[in-house]
Amino acid sequence: MEWTDRIRQVKILLVIAAIVIAVASLITSHLLTRDLEREERARMEVWATAMQTLNTADENTNLALVLKVINENNTIPVIVLDAKGNAQTFRNVHLKGKNYEDSLKAASEMGRRMLASGKNIRIYLDDSPHPDYNDVCFDDSSILKRLAYYPFVQLGVVLIFVVIAIFALLTSKRAEQNKVWVGLSKETAHQLGTPISSLMAWVEILKEQYPNDELIPEMNKDVERLQLIADRFSKIGSLPEMQPSSVNEVLQHVVDYMDHRTSKRIIFTTKIPDHTVMALMNPNLFEWVVENLCKNAVDAMGGDSGCITLTVDDSGQKVIIDVADTGKGIKRKDIGNVFRPGFTTKKRGWGLGLSLAKRIVEEYHKGKIYVKSSEVGKGTTFRIELKKN
Repeated sequence: MEWTDRIRQVKILLVIAAIVIAVASLITSHLLTRDLEREERARMEVWATAMQTLNTADENTNLALVLKVINENNTIPVIVLDAKGNAQTFRNVHLKGKNYEDSLKAASEMGRRMLASGKNIRIYLDDSPHPDYNDVCFDDSSILKRLAYYPFVQLGVVLIFVVIAIFALLTSKRAEQNKVWVGLSKETAHQLGTPISSLMAWVEILKEQYPNDELIPEMNKDVERLQLIADRFSKIGSLPEMQPSSVNEVLQHVVDYMDHRTSKRIIFTTKIPDHTVMALMNPNLFEWVVENLCKNAVDAMGGDSGCITLTVDDSGQKVIIDVADTGKGIKRKDIGNVFRPGFTTKKRGWGLGLSLAKRIVEEYHKGKIYVKSSEVGKGTTFRIELKKN
C-alpha cells in the first residue's frame, strides 16, 4: 500500500509539474507574441510612412533613406491596395499565378482579407479635402507565426517527457518487484525442500508401523500438497512448460481440495461442459491461480457461508473461466488496484496473490485475467481467458 501510494504521489507531482511548465510556457509565449506583434506594427508604420514619402516625393526628398527603409522589410508580408481595393504592389508574399496579372489579382484578394481583419495602415497621397489614399495591408511574419505554435510544441514535448518518466518509473518498479518475487519464491522452495523430505520419510515410517491407520494417507496427501507448492514456487522466474491440458480436471482438483478445507456452509458449484475442455497451460501453476481466486472468495465471505461458482465456456475462440462468489464485493475505486503488488483489503496479507496470478495468466499463459463484475455486499466475479489448444 505504501509503495502504491508513493507511485500515485509521484504521478500526481509529474502531472502538476507538466501543467505548471505548460501554463508558464503559454503565458511567456503569449507575452512574447504580443510584444513582437507591436514591434512588427511599428515597423509597418515606418514602412508605410516611407511609402507615403515615396509617393509624394519631390526634388528635395532623400530617396536613398526611403528606399532603404522599404527594402529592409524582408520578413513581413505586405500588400498595398488602392482606394478601390486593387493591389498596387506587394512584398514577401508567395502567390500562385501564371503571370503578373494573375499574381496581382491574387494579391488583391489577400490584401482585402488583411484589410477586413484590421491589419492595415492608411496613407494619404495628397493634402486635398478629399485626398486619395492607399492601404498598406500586412500579415504576421513567419517568425511570429512559428512563435504562436511554439507553446503547443513545447506542451507536447512536456507531455511526452511525463509519459516516458511514468513508463520508466513503472518499468523500474516492475523489474524490482520481479527480482524480489523470483528471489523470494526460489528461496521459499529451497527452504521447504528439507522439511518436506523429512516429512515424507516420517510418513513412510508411519505407514510401516501403522499400516491400517486411516489418518496416515490423509497426512501423506498434505505432504504431497506441500511438495506441489514448493514445486510451484521453484518455477517462478523461469519459463514453465506449456502443454494441452484438461480444464475440467484442473478445476475439479481445486474444488476437491478446497471443499475439504473450508466450512461446510460454503458451497462450491461447477458449471463445466460435459465434454473435455482443453487449453494450453501449465496445470500446476494454473491450478494455483484458480485456487488463489477461491481462497480470496472464501476470505471475502468471512469463511462462514456463501457460494463459489466456477463456470467454463468454450463456445467462442477462447476458453473462458469465471470464478464468482457471494462475498462482500470490491469497492469501485479499488477495482483498478486489485492486481497491484502490495494492495490488499485484508488485515493480514502481503497483497501478492492476485498480482502473481495475473503474471502467471498473462505472461506465462498469454491470457487475460480481470474483474468481470463486482458489487459491494453482493459479490465479485473474476474472469480468465485462455487460448484453446
